[in-house]
Amino acid sequence: MGHRFSLGRRAGLLLPLSSVRGPAGDLGSYADAGAVARWLVQAGCTLWQLLPLNEVSPGQDSPYAASSSCALEPVYIDLRSVDDLGELTDSEKSALDDARASDRVDFARYRNVKRDALARGFSKFRQRGGVSLLRTFREEHREWIEDWALYRALHDRRRKSWRDWEPELRDGNADAVEKARAELRDAIDELIYVQWIADTQWRAGRKAANDLGVKVLGDLPFMVAEDSADVWSFQRLFRFDATVGVPPDAYSAEGQDWGLPVPQWDEMRARGDPWLHLRADRAAELYDAFRVDHVVGLYRTYARPIDRSPPFFLPAEESRQREQGERILSLLGEKAEVLAEDLGTVPDFVRASLAEQEFPGTKVLRWENDMGVPRDVTKFSHVSVAVTGTHDTESLWTWWELLEDWEREHQLEQPRLSHLRGPEQKRYTPQTRDALLELAYSASSDALLTPITDALGWKDRMNTPGTVGPHNWTFRLPWRLSELFSAPEPVATAQRLAHLAERYSRKR
Repeated sequence: MGHRFSLGRRAGLLLPLSSVRGPAGDLGSYADAGAVARWLVQAGCTLWQLLPLNEVSPGQDSPYAASSSCALEPVYIDLRSVDDLGELTDSEKSALDDARASDRVDFARYRNVKRDALARGFSKFRQRGGVSLLRTFREEHREWIEDWALYRALHDRRRKSWRDWEPELRDGNADAVEKARAELRDAIDELIYVQWIADTQWRAGRKAANDLGVKVLGDLPFMVAEDSADVWSFQRLFRFDATVGVPPDAYSAEGQDWGLPVPQWDEMRARGDPWLHLRADRAAELYDAFRVDHVVGLYRTYARPIDRSPPFFLPAEESRQREQGERILSLLGEKAEVLAEDLGTVPDFVRASLAEQEFPGTKVLRWENDMGVPRDVTKFSHVSVAVTGTHDTESLWTWWELLEDWEREHQLEQPRLSHLRGPEQKRYTPQTRDALLELAYSASSDALLTPITDALGWKDRMNTPGTVGPHNWTFRLPWRLSELFSAPEPVATAQRLAHLAERYSRKR
């Protein structure tokens, strides 16, 4: 039996670290976690939901395009607290000024500045004999960090997928790997130095949040990219003649192809599930609890063959699917408290299985209806997470104004929304926002999570699935951290949320 999400009745916010502006107006950093938590507490929120903090693949902004399930993303390192760094160059200062001034997150600019600055910091660190200080950190993370650093060092030089490397390195030939490790020792040491800084800063930031009573909820992506350290290291546990996707549904007549490698679940199990244990151990190390992305894929993975032959589920039979999903969730739940993202096309037996194991599923208010008639939120299972939306959904504002008249009529029949009736009922007003938030807070689900954009009542969204571009993953707040405690809008938002948390017994 896995850990039930048993933190009691709480409210929280989905606030990606990338959406935070640090004290200088820069990208939020690991070191800012304590200040974020202070504002959350003022808002009556004791859960902080993050998007994945995994290192992303080169050229990507999506936190779900991970090049590692264990390495942290260096872009969130706070340069101000890194020893050996010295002054930034004029060009780095200029680049940071431009990035601060941008309404959206300019990941490329931040990455370039931090990469160059950290390289200088490592050079000084090494000159003073600091590499020996990494020994304990390397030993603690030996299950993944040396192979990850070698993969990254090789990738940085070849600038192409590991599947296109020379055969002996591609296939992990022991002699070739050891030779490369020796040749790339300095690059490997520098990569591990950067991870050491990120890990140290995040542990301190998370502790500051925990000390204020805020629990950090991480995200365990369903899969990593094919061109990742994980898949190179564990390539015998994946198949490459197909890619992971989802079947056709109401939103996509063709289904979706995510282009991710297909896990060989039976082979993993036969080898003792080393990759699953590794990921779960690292997630439990980084977070107080974690959300399991695309949980239905653990029960049955939808594989789309490269040769365009018919897609299929792995495993094929329901009995084996149920046994597999429960086994994997039990493994994950041994490490930390787990929430299940059970959205999309999910068979009834999966939700029944989650309920029996007491893993909380996700209740997106707008999708909790029967033929357009909303379900009573006060009858949701306590073992569930109510949400107004996710990182992939449109805002409450957009959803409300796009409703068909008959759908809105059904929504207005709910007691907490009935006062919105009138000539303005089609418009999304502050009163609409307040009523929808109150509806969410009144749910009987133990946990409630609200995207920061819905809490503010804004139109912005974090990601538009099926699209690629600078509009995705780059939403950021207009206020610096200190301004969250003084600017009228975040102060009023915190007061409004704290009042709801008090009223509906979610304030701990």
